[in-house]
Amino acid sequence: MKLLYVPAPSYAQISTQQPKRSTGTKSSADTGPAEQIKMVFETISRIIKVQLPAYLKRLPLPETIGGFTRLTVSEWLRLLPLLGILALLGYLTIRPFLPKKKKQKDCLINLKIQKENPKVVNEIDIEDLNCTNVCYCRCWRSKTFPVCDKSHLKHNELTGDNVGPLILKKKIV
Repeated sequence: MKLLYVPAPSYAQISTQQPKRSTGTKSSADTGPAEQIKMVFETISRIIKVQLPAYLKRLPLPETIGGFTRLTVSEWLRLLPLLGILALLGYLTIRPFLPKKKKQKDCLINLKIQKENPKVVNEIDIEDLNCTNVCYCRCWRSKTFPVCDKSHLKHNELTGDNVGPLILKKKIV
């Protein structure tokens, strides 16, 4: 048997050599942006093509609606992530069609006048009115503005405000 002599590297040679990677994969520092994007899409593709179908096959989905009543607690817990995702997707689908809610404080007209009263009403006697009573709108929602049509009632109910009409009375002598 013949032995082959290989001289050992010196300390200077060892310290200047870069270690070789034995994993066969490149790190993110070695890859460019295009390669990183490709890796992300490959991961997403694997999730959609392999892992998602395997997950769905393992779910305990009954054949009939009545089968849901026979599911055990552990089977319901396995269904919970899927049901949560379906509920979220349903909500996100109908959300643009839901009515927009206004913040209550944004709807208030009367911010400080007689807030302790359930409704603000002022009476003023004027001798030169043609009618005995005239109500003028202060909520800016009347269809017959400036005359009050009691639109403030709906406004007050919706917003919690307490605005009311200005009532002018003719003094009867």
